[in-house]
Formats: sequence, C-alpha cells, structure tokens
Amino acid sequence: MFHIALYEPQIAPNTGNIIRLAANCGAQLHLIEPFGFDLEEKKLRRAGLDYHDLARVSRYPDYSSFQQAMAGRRIFALTTKGSRPHTKPTYQAGDVLLFGSETSGLPDDVRNAFAPEHRIRIPMMADARSLNLSNAVAIVSYEAWRQLDFAGCSG
Repeated sequence: MFHIALYEPQIAPNTGNIIRLAANCGAQLHLIEPFGFDLEEKKLRRAGLDYHDLARVSRYPDYSSFQQAMAGRRIFALTTKGSRPHTKPTYQAGDVLLFGSETSGLPDDVRNAFAPEHRIRIPMMADARSLNLSNAVAIVSYEAWRQLDFAGCSG
C-alpha cells in the first residue's frame, strides 16, 4: 500500500475527510505538526465519522521526525509548482504522497529539496489557484491506488 502525509494541516474538516479516505483506500496517514486545530476537535471527529478506528494514523512533532521515519521510501511532493502531472509517476507500494497545508502549501525549502521528477501537480485551468486539500488527496491517492490495481480492495 502507499502513504499519505499532511504537512502542518490547518483545517480540521479536511483532515477528518482525509482520515476517512485513508481508511477506505488502506493508506497509512502521517500528520506532521504543528496543526491548526486540536486532534480532538469536534469538526475533525464529525468529518472522520467512525473511521478513526479503521485508519492507521501516525503523528510527528516536526518535518525532521517525519523524514527520519520515512527514510528509504520514495516521497512525492504535491505542489502547484510541480514539474509534472500526478498521473506520470509509476507509483509503487510504499510510496509517500506529501501534501502541504491548506493555507500555504509546502514551504520552499521542503519543496525544493525534492528532485523535479518527485514534485508533482494536479492539472488545473491556468487561472486556478489550487484545489481543496481533501479533494487533492483523493485525486492523487486514487490514481496511486489504481496503479497498484486497487490492492486490498474487496470489490
């Protein structure tokens, strides 16, 4: 399976939706602090519904801790400044999809640390700024899962 990582998420309902998404596609979810909300926030619980017990969620106090835990894995940075569309990589089991915060995306130093072929984007109209975080995670994670022949899917 693959991994979804959120860099300093700011909006509880988005994170709740992504918890639900991760549970439904079998992805491991990684949350990198600081957050713009409390993990016990009612909006987060409501969006995640009863999927918290089905989701595999890890929490990291900072990006450095996350990097150490992901050592040896391929990481793809999702960014509007990406050099190729999200459909171009050939995803492999164990790959990590790293998404920035809703308010500022990935910081320049984090984004620029990735080789251009690992900075990917979702195609959008030229004048569009960005997609909602939970929508972006859904688009890219389902493409990765599709390429893995929906491994583990019951139907």
